[in-house]
Amino acid sequence: MMDVASSSVLALIAGFGIAYGVSWLVTRHARARAREDAVSIIELSKREADVVGKEARSKLHLELEEKRSEISREAKRMEMEIDVKLAEIRSHEESLAALDHELRLREKNIETELDEIKESKLSLLETSANVRRTMANLASMDIEELKRELREQVKFECNDELLRMRKDIVDRSEIDINREANRSLLAAMQRIASKPSSEISASIVQLPNDDMKGRIIGREGRNIKCFETATGTTLLIDESPQMVLISSFDPVRREIAKSALENLVQDGRIHPATIETFVSEARADVDQIVEKAGDTAVNQLKISRLHPEVITLLGKLKFRTSYSQNVLEHSVEVGMLCSIIASELGLDPNIAKRAGLLHDIGKAIDGEYEGSHASVGADFVKARGEDDVVVNAVAAHHEEVAPATLYAGVVILADTISAVRPGARAESITAYIDRLKTLETLAKSFPGVSSAYAIQAGREVRVVVDPKSITDEKAYALSRDMRERIEDELDYPSTIRITVIREQRYVETAK
Repeated sequence: MMDVASSSVLALIAGFGIAYGVSWLVTRHARARAREDAVSIIELSKREADVVGKEARSKLHLELEEKRSEISREAKRMEMEIDVKLAEIRSHEESLAALDHELRLREKNIETELDEIKESKLSLLETSANVRRTMANLASMDIEELKRELREQVKFECNDELLRMRKDIVDRSEIDINREANRSLLAAMQRIASKPSSEISASIVQLPNDDMKGRIIGREGRNIKCFETATGTTLLIDESPQMVLISSFDPVRREIAKSALENLVQDGRIHPATIETFVSEARADVDQIVEKAGDTAVNQLKISRLHPEVITLLGKLKFRTSYSQNVLEHSVEVGMLCSIIASELGLDPNIAKRAGLLHDIGKAIDGEYEGSHASVGADFVKARGEDDVVVNAVAAHHEEVAPATLYAGVVILADTISAVRPGARAESITAYIDRLKTLETLAKSFPGVSSAYAIQAGREVRVVVDPKSITDEKAYALSRDMRERIEDELDYPSTIRITVIREQRYVETAK
């Protein structure tokens, strides 16, 4: 019985222990779960607090930006208002300054007028006293004595003034004449501008290929001989690729030969028969060009009643140059200059420009006429019905004949202006090369000069000297001596810069 009771007690104690353990485990688990829930709630609260804080900060930042923009706009508006006010203040200050300056000028004018009034008053008083004295003297003189006295007084008072007036008139007349002449010449030169021409004694014809050269020469040279005979020119065929040079002193012949050869090359049939045909056609084409050039020149100057042979001869001047200046362009330019100068001098511009256009017509006349181009041209235009004034101006434009009228002087002047104005005539290549060689030779003639080079179209010469024989001081003296000798011995446009180079070079080779 005791064993049963003790067993029941032990079972009860064991049940209580198990129940306690289970309840302790449940309680512990519940506490851990509650702790985890609390932590998650705290973290969620923190995240919500962060989001709310960020939203509050963003909202606050936006509000601050709006306030800053508003303040900035207000500041700009105030600055603009301040600038406007300052501008108004400056404007008022300038107006006040202008008014002050005007008031000072008025005060000065008033003072000047008062001084003039005082001087006038004194002059009137003095004149009144003189009149009274004169009246008193006149009262004691008879009529004849009075007339004689007046004549002497007027002669004495006016003599010096008349001499002074005469001198002023003469001086002013000379000054006015010189000024008017300069003005007329400058006005004429400034109203005329022609493009410069380049000196040409040969023409180039481009070929499609080098085989064409052999066809131009022909078998045993028949084609080239026929061409040269028909045109009166010389064909130069060398190793230059795809080109042939036509050489002739007569520019009209050269133009005919160039046109004929270009047409022959384009046609491709090159033999004596076609050469003569194409040369005839080219001669007719050039004749048309000559006629058109003459008509254009006459129409450009608006000259009427010119003989047809004169117009044809003028057209031939299109293919002629004088010192690299196209003669037809030069003649038209001289005609315009003559018209302008004659208008300034009160002469007939039509007669003047007619003489100016025809002054060089003798350069287009063939060589069977004897004499200079001025006399030959004068005879030619005289035989075609030109006026004696024009004939004399043509004959006298190089002063071989005495000028008979002012028109001849106008032509001489216009011809000189057209020839010597800058850019009218280009320097020939031979003269240019000779000038450079002369400059280099002169520089090399100085002792101690090892080499000399003319550069920049002869506007500078660079001299290299031997550093062993020429010191720095001697190099400076050499440049000065060279300058003096160039100035004394050479004729050159503009200026020449002299550069003396003295240097030493040391070269070693490492192996």
